[in-house]
Amino acid sequence: MQSRPTPSGSTPTARKRPAVHRRPQQRAAQAALAEGVAPATPERAAAVSLAGLLERLSGYLPEADLQLIRGAYRFADAAHLGQYRASGEPYISHPVAVAEICAEWKLDTQALMAALLHDTAEDKGITQAELVEHFGSTVAMLVDGLTKLDKIQFSNREENQAESFRKMLLAMARDIRVILVKLADRLHNMRTLGAMIPEKRRRIADETMDIYAPIAYRLGLNQVYRELQDLGFQHSHPMRYAVLSEAVRVARGNRRDLVDRILAATTKSLGDAGIQAQLYGREKTLYSIYRKMQRKHRSFAHVQDVFGFRVIVPEVLDCYRALGVLHAQYKPMPGKFEDFIAIPKLNGYQSLHTTLIGPTGVPVEFQIRTEAMHRVAESGVAAHWLYKAGESADAIAQVTTAAWLQSLLDIQNENRDAAEFIETVKVDLAPDAVYVFTPKSRILALPRGATPVDFAYAVHTDLGNQTVAAKVNGELVPLRTELLSGDVIEIVTAPHSRPNPNWLSFVRTGRARSKIRHELKVSQQAESQALGRRLLVRALQQLELRLEDLDSTQWSRLLHWSGNKTQEELYADIGLGKRVAEIVSKRVQMQRAALDQRSLEEPAAPGSEAAARGSLQLDGSEGASVHYADCCHPIPGDAVLGYLGKGEGLTVHQQDCPQARRLFVKHPRSWIDLSWSPSVSGLYQVGMSVVVTNGKGVLAKLASAISEHDADIIHVRMDDDAGQPTIELRFILAVRDRKHLADVLRAVRAHKFVSRAARIKPRA
Repeated sequence: MQSRPTPSGSTPTARKRPAVHRRPQQRAAQAALAEGVAPATPERAAAVSLAGLLERLSGYLPEADLQLIRGAYRFADAAHLGQYRASGEPYISHPVAVAEICAEWKLDTQALMAALLHDTAEDKGITQAELVEHFGSTVAMLVDGLTKLDKIQFSNREENQAESFRKMLLAMARDIRVILVKLADRLHNMRTLGAMIPEKRRRIADETMDIYAPIAYRLGLNQVYRELQDLGFQHSHPMRYAVLSEAVRVARGNRRDLVDRILAATTKSLGDAGIQAQLYGREKTLYSIYRKMQRKHRSFAHVQDVFGFRVIVPEVLDCYRALGVLHAQYKPMPGKFEDFIAIPKLNGYQSLHTTLIGPTGVPVEFQIRTEAMHRVAESGVAAHWLYKAGESADAIAQVTTAAWLQSLLDIQNENRDAAEFIETVKVDLAPDAVYVFTPKSRILALPRGATPVDFAYAVHTDLGNQTVAAKVNGELVPLRTELLSGDVIEIVTAPHSRPNPNWLSFVRTGRARSKIRHELKVSQQAESQALGRRLLVRALQQLELRLEDLDSTQWSRLLHWSGNKTQEELYADIGLGKRVAEIVSKRVQMQRAALDQRSLEEPAAPGSEAAARGSLQLDGSEGASVHYADCCHPIPGDAVLGYLGKGEGLTVHQQDCPQARRLFVKHPRSWIDLSWSPSVSGLYQVGMSVVVTNGKGVLAKLASAISEHDADIIHVRMDDDAGQPTIELRFILAVRDRKHLADVLRAVRAHKFVSRAARIKPRA
């Protein structure tokens, strides 16, 4: 093993060598075998040269920056000394290869240093402070964003992985260079994945397809995106990849003459029209062909558009002129033209796409774009470093990327759960998109499958929160309707409306999902606080105490006893059933008696907190903190009582509900008496059973009678056996109170075909 250069103490990037001793070649091989990797042969163990990287960098970095790169290399080389990859190569070969990929994008010096150092913290325990000392805070921050959280103990591997992704994505939102280096790291790992065991290859390949390839697409790095997809396909489905690869190789030979003919004819046609153009034949990736076969359930023999062509022209106007020439030369396929110049993709991609019928009847796809558009199409956000001219195509990629990264920060601010954050982000990484319009003709790009609710939140959070209905192309539609490109969306709002939890079952965008969850959490917290305060006021009144009389000292002692930080937090715990108001009120009573706090013990005598309860009045304004039990469907006018399940809020039952009786036996101290306010408002669900003579139009007549009395039908179910002379219909209605229900029952019984109509009683 050749000796390696050691950091010089005179350079600004120098440091003491990590405590890793050089080993003889034999000991290195033994260690490699012990770790389950191939031993390093003399050829593999040769010192990794930096010459190739420096040659790439010398074209755009000054000598002073090259010295910093050399210093970072020496530091990383010393840190990874004695460490080998699964292939048996010295580990330092990987950071150098990652830096070379970054050099292809012409990333700056700090990003290149981070590429060389990116595994020193994770694998070799180099601290953040050491990196700051030797390379500055920016490089240390980039490395930290790339470092997995292996040192933190998580409950499982999935949680660890989710937290690592979350950290990386948030670091990316602060500095885009983090994800560019990470993608270069993943690309090299995928190129060398063959040395891993099959199980690990499949896991890494699936992770790449699931997260990293979509991120590359979202950032416009289409070249990286395509390669990651093909490599992921190769390692996750090696047999399918091999068969398809051979089929494409054969097809390539069979169609070579056809490709040459189309290139020659198109070049001549564009030249005759005075359009300067560069033409390239291109072969679709194996993974895109495989996906098309899956999507359309076709064999390879029936997938005809394996080859395509790219036309590069000087100006935007030339794109449309070239399109006219191509359409004059070959017939276009209906519905196969897309203008991504006028309406760029989510990642800033711009081109004209058209599919034509070739000379032998084979569909041929053409992509037409300018040179600037081509740079962005291949390099995406990396074009910022590749070309500093600031052309409009580059600017579009920067703006769209910045907007997406800001959305990541917004989602994170409202969602601290790592796994949920990653699932939310995955939705926004979907490559397909629809393009819709506001009533003022503003264009919005949304993921395919997006709904009017997604649209509303994309426009503004308040618009989403207040949504009650939507119009698509002037017609009212359900909020779960999937939007199509070209739709004009109008949102109908109400000032006091708020998100419906059911929206979470159909919204598509991460922004909408995050905003809905945040708003529901805030509103539930506020409602729980209001209910908890009412419960505590009532409990104190039974002890002839008043909440307003508690001074700051008493509140401080009470919060210390309960473990809550604020009064509002204590109210919320009471409202959610985590604490019983009667016990809290007795604590207040004991404090008022000036007992020594150290000798106080929470009263736990059975039934002690149930004395002199009184009742809490329900007026319909409690919101999500109060639930009406589905087992008995209580409505105003019923005798009711409330169950405070821990963390569930207050559940209202009828007093004669069998399930309530069973719960009372198990948890007698979790119940409170309830009554209805004289001014109760709102609609409440109730069950109604109707037995009818089977006949045509029966259900329609019943629905008409119910709606005429201002009751809403929530759900209806009937017996499966429709051949019987009588049939039972079971309705769930929304009514105001018992009197309203009685009116509906009288209207239903008035029909001659109704033999019985009654409220459904809870089952024992």
